[in-house]
Amino acid sequence: MNTFSLALRNLLRNRRRSFTTLLAMVIGAVAILIFGGYSGNINLGLQTGYVRDSGHLQIQHKDYFLYGSGNPAAYGMKNYVQIVELVRNDAVLKPMLQVVTPTLSLGGIAGNFSAGVSRTVIGQGVVVDEQNTMRLWNEYGFPQKPYQMALTGSADNSVVIGTGVARVLQLCEPLKVKNCPQSIAKPTGPAAPDDITDLSALEAGTNTKNQTANESNASPRIELLAANVHGAPNVAGLEVVKAEQHGIKELDDILVQLHLAQAQKLVYGGDAPKATSIVLQLKHTADIPAASARLAQLLANELKAENLEVHDFKTLNPSYGQITGMFSAIFGFIAILIGAIVLFTVGNTMSMAVMERTVEIGTLRAMGVRRDGIRRLFVCEGLLLGLIGAVLGVLLALGLAYLINHAGLTWMPPGNTEAVPLTVRVWGETKMIVGTAVGLMLVAALSAWWPARRAAQMNIVDALRHV
Repeated sequence: MNTFSLALRNLLRNRRRSFTTLLAMVIGAVAILIFGGYSGNINLGLQTGYVRDSGHLQIQHKDYFLYGSGNPAAYGMKNYVQIVELVRNDAVLKPMLQVVTPTLSLGGIAGNFSAGVSRTVIGQGVVVDEQNTMRLWNEYGFPQKPYQMALTGSADNSVVIGTGVARVLQLCEPLKVKNCPQSIAKPTGPAAPDDITDLSALEAGTNTKNQTANESNASPRIELLAANVHGAPNVAGLEVVKAEQHGIKELDDILVQLHLAQAQKLVYGGDAPKATSIVLQLKHTADIPAASARLAQLLANELKAENLEVHDFKTLNPSYGQITGMFSAIFGFIAILIGAIVLFTVGNTMSMAVMERTVEIGTLRAMGVRRDGIRRLFVCEGLLLGLIGAVLGVLLALGLAYLINHAGLTWMPPGNTEAVPLTVRVWGETKMIVGTAVGLMLVAALSAWWPARRAAQMNIVDALRHV
C-alpha cells in the first residue's frame, strides 16, 4: 500500500504529463470498445438474419450440400414427415427447439410466355406459417420489427419472385418494381418451344391461342418449368404475389418462393412428396453443440437407414465466417495499434520521470531501498496509469455508446434491403470490457518495466551527484 501511495503521489507531481498520457490511454480504450461493440453488433445481426432465414441447423440427405444444387430432386428425403415428428418429440431436443420445418429446393425455368421471355431460376418451397414463426426469433433484442412472408394468406398456386426475375420477365409495371426501364426491342418468337407452351396451356386448363382480352386485368402470371423426379418436364402456372428484393443481386436474379405443396407437386407429381432439407431453429444459439450431438445420435441409430447429415448455419452460409473474420481481423489490428501507442506513450512518460528523479533514486538507494523496491515503484506508477485510464475509458465508452444507440442513426447491413437502427453493443459485453481494461493495464505496466529496470540499476554515487 505504501508503494502504491507513493506511486500515486509521484504521478500527481507532474499533472500535465500524467494527464497527457492518460488522455492517450482513454482515447485508445474508447476506440477499442466502441469498434468492438460495433463489430460484435454486426456479428450478432448477421447471425440473427441467417437464423431467421435458414435456422440454426439443417438435416439434409448425405452429399446434398456438395452436389444437390445440380439436381435437388435426387436428394429428397422421402420420410421427411416422420423425421420431423421424431425430432420435434425427442425428449432431449424438444426443450431447445423453436421451429422444425421442411423445405424443398428445385431448379427450373420461369417464363412469361405471353411476353416471349424466360430465365433460369432456383425455387424454394416452404411452409409459410412455420417460416413466419422463424422470423420472430430475436435472441439479442435488436430493435427491428419482424416481417411476414409475402406468401402469407395466399392461394396454393401463388409465388414470390426476386426483383431481378421480375425485370427479365417484364413484370415491372404490375409488380411496381423500381429502376426497371422498359425493353426497347420487342421479343421475337416464343420464349419456349411449342410443346412446352402447349404443356403450360394444358396445365392452366386453357388454350393459349384463345386467351381472353380481360386476362390483362388479372394478377401477373408466370409459368414455372421444372424436370420432375423421372426427368420429364412439368409446368405449373403460378400467380405472382410480389417481387421482393433480398439485398443480394445474384439472389434477386434467380429466386422464386412458393408453397411447399405446390413445389412438391411440380417436382414429384403423383409420386410420394419429399423435402430436401429439414430446418431446425433453436431458442438459443448456445444450444447448437448440444443439439448437434443429439442429432448425431439419432442419425446413427433411429435414422441410420436414411443416410442423412447435419449442417449448422455457419457451414450453410460461408459469408458469415468471411464477414465476421474480416471484422475480427480489423478489431485485432486496431487493438495492436492502440496497444503500441500506449506502450510508447507510457514508456516515454516513465523514462522522463526516471531522468528527472535521478537524485531522488540515488537518495532512496542510499537510505536502504533495494533495487527491487525502485523497480516496483516505477512499475506501480505505470500500472496506476493503466488502471485509471482503463476505468475512465470504459465509463466514457459506455456513455458514448448510449448516445449512439439513442441518436436514431441507421445503416444498411450486408444482405439487408432496408436500413436498420445503428447500435453499439458495449453494455453487457463483460468479456470485451474486462479484456480491454486488463490488456491496457498490462501494456502500461510492461512499458514501465524497462525504465524501472534502468532506474534500479543506477549507481548510487553517480545518481547522487547527478545535476
